[in-house]
Amino acid sequence: MLSALIGLPILGMILLGIMPAKSPTTRYRAIALTTAWIGFIWTVVLAIQFDPSQPGMQFSESLPWIEGIGLSYQLGLDGLSLPLIVLNALLTIVAILSTDRDVQRPRFYYILILLLNLGVVGAFIAQDVLLFFLFYELEIIPLYFLIAIWGGARRGYAATKFLIYTAVSGIFILAAFLGTVWLTGSPGFGYEVLRSQSHLLPLGTQVLLLLGLLVGFGIKIPFFPFHTWLPDAHVEASTPVSVLLAGILLKLGTYGLLRFGLGLFLDGWLYLAPWMATLAAISALYGASCAIAQKDMKKVVAYSSIAHMAFVLLGLAATTRLSIIAASTQMISHGLISAMLFLLVGVVYKKTGSRDVTYLRGLLTPERGLPLIGSLMILGAMASSGIPGMVGFIAEFLVFRGSFPVFPIQTLLCMVGTGLTAVYFLLMINRVFFGRLPVYIDRLPSVEWGERSPAIVLAVLILVLGLQPVWMTRWTEPQVSSLLMEQFDATQRSLPDVRTFDRTTLFMQTSPEAPISFPRLP
Repeated sequence: MLSALIGLPILGMILLGIMPAKSPTTRYRAIALTTAWIGFIWTVVLAIQFDPSQPGMQFSESLPWIEGIGLSYQLGLDGLSLPLIVLNALLTIVAILSTDRDVQRPRFYYILILLLNLGVVGAFIAQDVLLFFLFYELEIIPLYFLIAIWGGARRGYAATKFLIYTAVSGIFILAAFLGTVWLTGSPGFGYEVLRSQSHLLPLGTQVLLLLGLLVGFGIKIPFFPFHTWLPDAHVEASTPVSVLLAGILLKLGTYGLLRFGLGLFLDGWLYLAPWMATLAAISALYGASCAIAQKDMKKVVAYSSIAHMAFVLLGLAATTRLSIIAASTQMISHGLISAMLFLLVGVVYKKTGSRDVTYLRGLLTPERGLPLIGSLMILGAMASSGIPGMVGFIAEFLVFRGSFPVFPIQTLLCMVGTGLTAVYFLLMINRVFFGRLPVYIDRLPSVEWGERSPAIVLAVLILVLGLQPVWMTRWTEPQVSSLLMEQFDATQRSLPDVRTFDRTTLFMQTSPEAPISFPRLP
């Protein structure tokens, strides 16, 4: 069943490749959209058949591949990866729907979109670390071309910078994986085999290997100081590419840290956790401060992503059951909110020809402006700022609630970053959407249904999941509990927060999680 998630985009790419060269653009679009919809429906089928009460991998598949190097074709799905593959399938549909119908070189464009979908979903379900790395590197190729060919004026520079940073990221990750296999004496790259042996490594060795993963995945997240590629990539990328980049591709970094960092090297993780929490606080404040100073709407949202992805790192660093569940929830929350914000910024740019907050004004005007887009932008800003009743609030609240007993200072600094979110989004919305529409902005073209419907769907999800957060946490809760229990039992540690996580009392915990005793190098 999981191989179908990989086979569907391959089938779609084959159909696009064999189509006649002079086929209309709408036909290429229809094939890509149909493939994406089938993939989304299939992920929903998997979610329906998935048993969230059972931790561990489900729908597992395993076949030998290249036995000489120990590489096997191992796939599996658990509560950590299921929400992310559903998000990936949804945002692929959104990206295709938000693509201009007259896009240049449509065959190549839609093949790259499906190839990007293939790389991401493969990375989320791979249970062999080398197989994960192959899928992780695969997504570099389509994203590079999507920026370099369909990007803005400085697309070559942005695409090359992205390629260099991501290549360096891959070097660190591969070195850490190879080092783990070599030092544990494992006969292959299977994740479960490595997980059963990696905790036996000395603390110093775990810290060294974990640093490789931290730098490699930290570039992808990205956090300070590895972040400089992200604003350039977002500004030069087209709207659909920005949706995929912010909505799902950045999650490969946080997912990799959770699955392979915390999952393989718990002692090293606890040793580096205070530094990771401090780095999260720095990234949150830095991203928010930079967002306040930006004049380009896309750069505001891009730096906002840096700040909000830092909350995921904070939750992972705290290493309590609640904080890790919250970190997984924050991944989904940020994916939905950032995707909607980039969609709306793209519509504003398409209708006005500008993203400059000093040029635009009064777009909320009903007669000649973009009132619906402005209203949705206000909703997105409220969700990103953590207004109660929206998914951003519950995700950030749980992160702070789970992290504060362990890292109170870093958590308070991240909470300041959340407060700054309201500042830079209010500044942007006040300048762009309020006031009188200037005379140099003529009557703007109407927003077609196909341009606003993806943002409306995301807005509905933001509201629904904000009111029913258990629909997100129910998938990850058993898996996180099992992961922590197994790891702490393996290292003969006491599990922090051994209380059962009660979904009915999601907002009210009677007592804080017990702080962790962090190990020290000899």
